[in-house]
Amino acid sequence: MSRQSGKVNSKEVGLEIGLLLARFFVKSEDLHFGYWPDGSETGFLTFPEAQERHSKLIFDNIPAGVEEILDVGAGSGELARKLTKLGYRVDCVSPSSFLSDAITSKLPQESNLFRTKLEDLDTERRYDLIIFSESFQYVNLRQGIAQCERFLKDEGYLLICDFFQLKVGEPSPLRGGKKLEDFQQTMGEFPFTLKTDIDITRETAPTIGILDQFLTEFLQPASALTGKYLSSNYPFVSALLRWKLKKRLAKISRVYLSGNITAESFIKHKSYRLFLYAKNSS
Repeated sequence: MSRQSGKVNSKEVGLEIGLLLARFFVKSEDLHFGYWPDGSETGFLTFPEAQERHSKLIFDNIPAGVEEILDVGAGSGELARKLTKLGYRVDCVSPSSFLSDAITSKLPQESNLFRTKLEDLDTERRYDLIIFSESFQYVNLRQGIAQCERFLKDEGYLLICDFFQLKVGEPSPLRGGKKLEDFQQTMGEFPFTLKTDIDITRETAPTIGILDQFLTEFLQPASALTGKYLSSNYPFVSALLRWKLKKRLAKISRVYLSGNITAESFIKHKSYRLFLYAKNSS
C-alpha cells in the first residue's frame, strides 16, 4: 500500500490474488510459470509439477561455488525457501506489503527481507548470485542492472528467468516483459559476460494455455452471470457501476476476455529466457 496516497497497488493485489488462486486450485505456493519439456503432459492438473520443474531449471543453472544469494522480487518466498533447503544463504528484496508476511514466514532467522524496491536498496551485503524469477520485468532496466553490479561480489553471477517482448510489428495481447533488444543492448554496457542463454518459450507457453482455459471456461461465464444477476436484482446500482467503471470494465474485457491471450500469441510476441551472466572482475 502506498504510504503517500493510501491507494492499493494493483500489481500487489494481483500477486496476492494469484497466490490465493494457486493455493486453492492447485495447492501451490509458487507465483511463476510452469515448465513443460518436450513430451510432458500438459493441462491444469500438471501445473504444480511444471512449476517444480521451473524451479529445478533455475537450481540446475546455479554455478558451483555460490553460497550467498539475493532473490529479487521473491514472490511468496517459495523459491527462497527451496534455496535455503538446498543449503544456500538467501536474502530477499520485495516492496510488496501484501506478500511480505508470507515471505518472512518461509525464511530462516539468518535471512533478511529488504522491504523496498531493488532500485532503492542500500545494504553493505554482497552476494555470489542475484536471481530474478519473473521479477526482472518490474525493475527499471538501467537502474536494476546497475544495482546488480553494485551488490554482486567480483566474479559473482546474475541469473534472470523471465519473458521478454519481441519486435513483431504489432502489440501483444499479453502485457509485461522488457524489450529483448533493449535488454541485450543495455547489458552490453555493463561489465557482465553472458554464460548461459536458454530459450524456454515453447516449454513455458502451456501456462498461458491454462490461463486461457481459466478465462474462457470460468471467468467469462462467471462475469456474464454476475452482470445478469446485478442487472436483474439491482438495476440502478448495476447501471451506476457500468457508468462509473466504463473504461476499466472495457479494458478488462479487451485484455482478459477477448480470447486473444493464448499459448500461440505468447510464442509469437514473447521470448522466455533463462540468462546467466558473470560479473567481470574489476
